[in-house]
Amino acid sequence: MSDFQKYIQRYLDQIPSGSWIEELKKSGEKTIAVYSDLTEGQSLFAYADGKWTLKELLLHLSDTERVFQYRLLVFARGDKAALPGFDEEEYAAHSFANKRSLESLLEEYKTVRKSSQILIESLEPSAMKNIGTANGNELTAETVGKLIVGHNYHHLNIIQERYLPGLK
Repeated sequence: MSDFQKYIQRYLDQIPSGSWIEELKKSGEKTIAVYSDLTEGQSLFAYADGKWTLKELLLHLSDTERVFQYRLLVFARGDKAALPGFDEEEYAAHSFANKRSLESLLEEYKTVRKSSQILIESLEPSAMKNIGTANGNELTAETVGKLIVGHNYHHLNIIQERYLPGLK
């Protein structure tokens, strides 16, 4: 297994059931529930120096999902253009998430997730098998969809394990 395959697999392994499309909805609902219980002050919490705040993490989920949405669309439509990678640390550093209200970040997340659901549900199964290249690696449109879900669960686990205990 290549390093890229291992990297991808760590996210795919986060999906708790075989129905990743159903888990897309569930992971969104769980994320919304966690963030809906936070106060504005709590959303500025980071569990260690140099780690993102909960606000930055929420915007990271939206940013990453947007990037994955675009990749999914390009691949599903049969476009063979090689897509670039993205630097999540640079995105976070330029996000200004901590200056925004938690409510606005949560509304953005909800909108991005709804857009992902509509896109994925509109695609024919054959389109999900299309292969594209992103960040120098080939993968199917379906794998990109699964990465949206697995990436979200990865961060939900981090929130549960490292962030929420620090808020008590």
